[in-house]
Amino acid sequence: MFFDTHVHFDDFVKDGTLEGLLERAETAAVSKMIAVGGSPEANELAQMLAEAFAERIYAAAGYDRHMADSICDISALRELAARPSTVAIGETGLDYFYEPGKAKEQQRLFFQCLETAIHTRKPVIVHTRDADDDTLSILTDYAKHWKGDAARAGVIHCFTRDRKMAAALLDLGFYISFSGIVTFANADPLREVAKFVPDDRLLIETDAPYLAPVPHRGERCEPAFAVDTAKRLAELRGCTVESLAKTTAQNATRLFGLKEEPL
Repeated sequence: MFFDTHVHFDDFVKDGTLEGLLERAETAAVSKMIAVGGSPEANELAQMLAEAFAERIYAAAGYDRHMADSICDISALRELAARPSTVAIGETGLDYFYEPGKAKEQQRLFFQCLETAIHTRKPVIVHTRDADDDTLSILTDYAKHWKGDAARAGVIHCFTRDRKMAAALLDLGFYISFSGIVTFANADPLREVAKFVPDDRLLIETDAPYLAPVPHRGERCEPAFAVDTAKRLAELRGCTVESLAKTTAQNATRLFGLKEEPL
């Protein structure tokens, strides 16, 4: 069983291709997925999917960095976060690549989402790009205030940073999730990080519909492609695809507080 820990279902629902996507995921043994939020609309969609496909799709709710200029209803987020179908807060975080001038606004929203995670004791799904120092500073404070299970503080999704950053995040208790980027031709430094992350902190994701892995470059990414990322990671780490699937699914089950199932 493969567990895709990060999917944006919005486009698939809009264009009516969700059914086929789920069929292909099932054929590929991608049995569980996290529907990621990030805006009021994405949060509600994630909830709808989690209710419609219980024990197959789980919801995350949060406000992502692109909402930094908006008035975000934190009380509404807390209500969503309290629902049993919501297993994580996110995605949220910092991205200074596109809008470095909005760093303070992004940080404010990130803090609010992290406070929601602390309040609900649900893990956070973090995005970070070109914001290493601020991300580490904010997450260090978050880790100090986290009162939930030490193994459930959160995950850095679609990790692309260096080994030093990975080590610092691991020290804070975070999981590290790899997307199809780890299969890209120019990703040798990231592959070194992928070999470094301990077995019990490793996750896989597609970030669908983005970042399709080799051999699907140029296609719209979907959960079935998580298998290709898993194959590359297994090759790098010197293990079988089956054992990597089992390990990462168990890690995701633990992080998101789900019912243990035979694998």
